[in-house]
Amino acid sequence: MILRALHDRSVLADRFDRDPAMHLMELGDLDDLLWPHTSWYTVSGSGPVALLYAVGDIPTLLAFSRPGEAAELEELAAALLPVLPRRFFGHLTGEAAKVLESAYEVRRHGVLLRMGLTDPGPTAAHPDGPWQPAPLDRGDLPELLELFAQAYPGNWFDDRMLDTGQYMGARRDGRLVAVAGVHVYSPAYRVAAIGNVTTHPELRGQGAGGACVAALCRRLGETVDHIGLNVRADNATAVGLYRRLGFTDVTEFTEATFTALPRGTAG
Repeated sequence: MILRALHDRSVLADRFDRDPAMHLMELGDLDDLLWPHTSWYTVSGSGPVALLYAVGDIPTLLAFSRPGEAAELEELAAALLPVLPRRFFGHLTGEAAKVLESAYEVRRHGVLLRMGLTDPGPTAAHPDGPWQPAPLDRGDLPELLELFAQAYPGNWFDDRMLDTGQYMGARRDGRLVAVAGVHVYSPAYRVAAIGNVTTHPELRGQGAGGACVAALCRRLGETVDHIGLNVRADNATAVGLYRRLGFTDVTEFTEATFTALPRGTAG
C-alpha cells in the first residue's frame, strides 16, 4: 500500500464528520490553534486516517477505526513505519499497535475507553451542591499546576487550552481542589474532548469532580454539538461517574509508548 499525506482540512473534516464521536480528537485538531502541529496520513481514498500530533515532550500518533476497517488500519500502520519518529506516544484501536512491534519496543499503558455524551439530561440536571464550579483562566495556572502535581502527576496538559475558557474549577476555603478541562475544543468543528479531570486526594468521593464535569458539559453545550473523553477502562469509579452523567462507550483503544528498536533487531 502507498502512504499518502493529506493536507486539505475540508477533506479531513468530511471524513471525520461521518463518525464524530469516534474522531473527536481529530476534528478538534483541525482547528487553527492545533492544525500547524499536525500531519495526516492514509493509504485509502475513504479508509482510516492516522494523525501525528507534534506537541508535548514526544509526538502522539492517533489511529482509530471501526471494527470493519481494522484490516485497513493495520495496513496503514505498516505503511507508516518509514515516517514515524524514533519515539512517540500512541492511541490505536484494534491490532495496529501489534503491527508496529516489528520496528518498535511497545510499552503498553493499558486499555482506554472513548466515551461520548449521548444524553445531556443528567449533566443539565446535576446539582453543583456546595462546590459551585467556576471558569478558570491563565491567572489560575500556578494553582492548577500545583493541583495536578498533588492529584494527577504525569498528566498531559497543554496550558494553551486554558485560554479557551473551557476549564472549570471548584474551591474549598479559597483553594482549588477539583478541575475539569479540555484537551481539544473547537466551536468551528463543533467538538470538544474533556480532559485533565482530577480532585485533590483529600476530597475525593465528595462530588467535586462530578460537579466540575457536569458544569463543563453545560458550558461546552453552548458552543459544540459533540462532547467526549478518554478514560482508563479499569477505572471503575471514573467510568461509573461518566455513565451517570450521560456518557456511553464509543470504542476502546490501546495506549502505549513506542521506542524504535536498535538497528539490526527490528523484524
